[in-house]
Amino acid sequence: MIDGLVVVDKAPGMTSHDVVARCRRLFDQKKVGHAGTLDPDATGVLIVGLGRATRLLQFLVGLPKSYTAEVVLGVATTTLDAAGQVTGRWDQRHVTLADARRAAEQMTGTIWQIPPMVSAVKVGGRRLHQLARQGIEVERAPRQVTVSRFSVDPCRPDADPTAAADGSGPVFVVGVECSSGTYVRSLAADLGAALGGGAHLRRLRRTGVGPWKEDRATGLESLTATDVVPPAAALPWLDPVVVDAARAGEISNGRVLAGDVFDALGAAGEGPWPVIGPDGDLLAVYEPCLDGRVKPVMVMPPPER
Repeated sequence: MIDGLVVVDKAPGMTSHDVVARCRRLFDQKKVGHAGTLDPDATGVLIVGLGRATRLLQFLVGLPKSYTAEVVLGVATTTLDAAGQVTGRWDQRHVTLADARRAAEQMTGTIWQIPPMVSAVKVGGRRLHQLARQGIEVERAPRQVTVSRFSVDPCRPDADPTAAADGSGPVFVVGVECSSGTYVRSLAADLGAALGGGAHLRRLRRTGVGPWKEDRATGLESLTATDVVPPAAALPWLDPVVVDAARAGEISNGRVLAGDVFDALGAAGEGPWPVIGPDGDLLAVYEPCLDGRVKPVMVMPPPER
């Protein structure tokens, strides 16, 4: 069994479940999962966990995300992206780049966002996208998200001959850095509304999940075992604690320890902390307790050798 993470560059036309299924076949194992769904039409970074490293996905799901996309002004759709049916048209050819940048600035920071009907959010025990497929629209409570960057740049007509092909309005290239749970398609629709009309998203690409950027991503057609990130290197944004053989036994048994023990081992920051054994393997991930002690969030069984 292979344990680790792979950073997949997802191609358009595939669901995240399709990517997981392909990785199961490619690595010949059943235990595979992903950290954060990408829409079928979207491309880019999808983190996939293999074997026992699927236990680490809980630490990646909530990481900040970064995206690039195009926002088409003047046309709104049912799904807020290019896959949906047109629901409205406006003449927004007068909108300038400066107008769009000012509007985007107002949508930066901590904001409230209503999840789209095509999302996986549950309302009344059912996922919104399931209701949407039945033509049902329900009221959704707004959610607080953080947009740390919302850049807007022109879309060069010579680079994209389909830009603004219907003449309804300009097409802008946007860059978004945001908290987990932010819907970029909703940002696009809200940007269009703020500019006096409507808009939809197209060509969405996820360029990063936390520290894992698109330059580390590999397409499924080229993915091999050499691309697998071992569990000990899977959480690079967390400060590790390295223990000797004597302490490794306590860690592998999930023992709760005094906080000063971790301090003596060189624990930095507020945790959680990946705990690395003398052989360089990830043994567990620990976090603080309310009583000043530290406890395991998860314990990694020893690797098969």
